[in-house]
Amino acid sequence: MKAVRFSRFGGPEVLEVVELPDPHPRAGEVRVAVRAAGVSAGDWKKRGGLMDRDLPQTLGYEAAGVVDEVGDGVADAAVGDRVFGFCVEGAAQAELAVLSHYAPIPPSLDFAGAAALPAAIETAARALDQLGVRDGSALLVDGASGSVGSAAVQLAVVRGARVIGTAGPANQEYLRSLGAEPVVYGAGLVERVRALAPSGVDVALDVAGSGVLPDLIELAGGAEHVVTVADFAGAREHGVRFSRGDDGRAVHVLDEIGALVEAGRFSPPVTRTFPLAEVAEAHRAGEDGRARGKIILLVG
Repeated sequence: MKAVRFSRFGGPEVLEVVELPDPHPRAGEVRVAVRAAGVSAGDWKKRGGLMDRDLPQTLGYEAAGVVDEVGDGVADAAVGDRVFGFCVEGAAQAELAVLSHYAPIPPSLDFAGAAALPAAIETAARALDQLGVRDGSALLVDGASGSVGSAAVQLAVVRGARVIGTAGPANQEYLRSLGAEPVVYGAGLVERVRALAPSGVDVALDVAGSGVLPDLIELAGGAEHVVTVADFAGAREHGVRFSRGDDGRAVHVLDEIGALVEAGRFSPPVTRTFPLAEVAEAHRAGEDGRARGKIILLVG
């Protein structure tokens, strides 16, 4: 099969599309003929040598495609099913990928829309779970217009929370369409949020990693009421929880999202697509911020 791989650390130019052996599912897993695979910031961190140091490495943790092989004990998927989910081996940017956590693709979504879901909704749901967001909560999301932020806004609204979200001027109406009360990020954030919520918020989620944790702590009434998914150094400095996948994944959201999509209560992030052969350009677009929303590689 064709797959994305790099054999040295560096910029997008180190990425290659090479021939690799076909993978096969273990018990409880399915293999898909990949139609679309997500690209994330973790990919260029890996490529730059900031994560695993072994070489060579493949890329991609999320994919959507058609099941073409099932492992022992699989009873919830069959050959020919359209599914999306996680490839824990980090090899989803390929013609074939093994998914360890998966769910049916909502009927109204194409493969690109489905491939944009797994990382965004799992990260968002995990953070909301850790914050205890529920009906009646007041939540502030900093960085609410991106793929994870917009997922957090929508999932929190579904839970019955009041959501205030930060974004640039161009995305204020977008946040409003998702059910959030928008505010502009930057200096004076505390005052702008207090104009909407004079007593502050119950909890706050940092998606942007833009150095606003002290403001979020002030607005939420303490570091214990704040979670960040983007500012590891700031979390250590200010005593805030840094949410990561190894502290328990919210894979339950994969099974829940289809009904929300079909009911019109959740919209996948806006996507920009590239063919698999243009993976280096996809990395460049994501790394320099030229692409709003989720970057997707189309396969086949």
